Amino acid sequence: MRSIAAVTALVDASRRRESARWGWIVVAAAFTVMFIALGSTYTFPAFFAPLQQEFGAPRASLSWAFSIGVAIYFAVGALSGPLTDRFGARWVVLTGMILVGAGLIVAARATSLWALYLGIGLGLGIGVGFAYVPSISAVQRWFVLRRGFASGIAVSGIGVGTLVMPKIAEALIDQLGWRGAYLTLGLLAVVGGGLAALFVDNSPERRGLLPDGGVASGAPPARGELPGMSVGEALRSKPFRLLYIASVLASIGLFMPFVHLTPSAEDRGVEHSTAVTLFALIGVGSTAGRFLIGGIADRLGRRRSLMMMFAGIAVMLGWWMIANTAFGLGVFALMFGACYGGYVALAPALLADYFGPRNASGIIGLAYTAGALGTLLGPPLAGYAFDVSGSYVLPIAGAALAALLSAALVSLLDEPGAAPRP
Repeated sequence: MRSIAAVTALVDASRRRESARWGWIVVAAAFTVMFIALGSTYTFPAFFAPLQQEFGAPRASLSWAFSIGVAIYFAVGALSGPLTDRFGARWVVLTGMILVGAGLIVAARATSLWALYLGIGLGLGIGVGFAYVPSISAVQRWFVLRRGFASGIAVSGIGVGTLVMPKIAEALIDQLGWRGAYLTLGLLAVVGGGLAALFVDNSPERRGLLPDGGVASGAPPARGELPGMSVGEALRSKPFRLLYIASVLASIGLFMPFVHLTPSAEDRGVEHSTAVTLFALIGVGSTAGRFLIGGIADRLGRRRSLMMMFAGIAVMLGWWMIANTAFGLGVFALMFGACYGGYVALAPALLADYFGPRNASGIIGLAYTAGALGTLLGPPLAGYAFDVSGSYVLPIAGAALAALLSAALVSLLDEPGAAPRP
């Protein structure tokens, strides 16, 4: 009997190691998918000047290519999330990475702004929407106790991509031209991103495993047996409504620097290569924010931490208005990036805290449509304001006020699991 118990204990320990290992494999795969998909999206500042020269377009018109793409990838989460809950993440993410590659290849062959909108706006947007939400929601399924930390590592792929990919794109543009650069990025998305997608598994239960290195006993539970709210229950709840409105408001300014930091720095006398490097500093701050803030929030509380991120975004947008040197803009890029990265790490983890894992992909996907609304407003309005007045001050000030209101809305929420306020 003692030997049987010892063998059982060894098998159980082996299964627990397998469970923990698979959780981190999923995190690594999600990191890679986001590095390639979102990193390719955020190469846009490196392409801004050659695209403007190629098509002779004003800043507002060119900004629409980026804004349409980001808005679509947020909106598509409403579809890719439920598809993932029903069919699993792997094939949804693989489809997304193929579409990302196709969109970049279409952009490489664009001969008009409309073709650019089709490639960057529609193709890349739909592809990222199919890749991002399933990847980040899969991580939520594998972790509970260290959910914020694991989520932070996964989404730090976006931060590292924001740091590295624009410089890669700049080098490719110098060697191959902007068309050759987009073609190369498209092939990377299909091959590298496609391979990573095969390891994005959103169901530990189907493997007989549980979150946090646990081991399931008996048959894997049906999705309806997992804890958590239905999508309808979540949509009707106070936390979802307030978080959704807060995300819409914050997103107005969240992506302005992703389009306009590089050209605005050049307007202030900064050389082009330095201006692209300033944008890459957002990636440095974002990576640090995702790694550090996710883990800190596991102890401090994710709701309180998210409120601080929104307030930090507001403060740094105010700093952007008055910074006139490369150093001042570098401080903005680092600190704004940290707050942005913290927000991206915290949002899906907080949604999983409030609504549980049962329909995590669908709920996170619907919540991310808030970003679509804000992104459609922010960068194009900033471009239009500059085309009309020659200044970004008014749209940046409005975005800062909107982010402050976001922080105020989050302050009205109870911590997940707490009794509702009277």
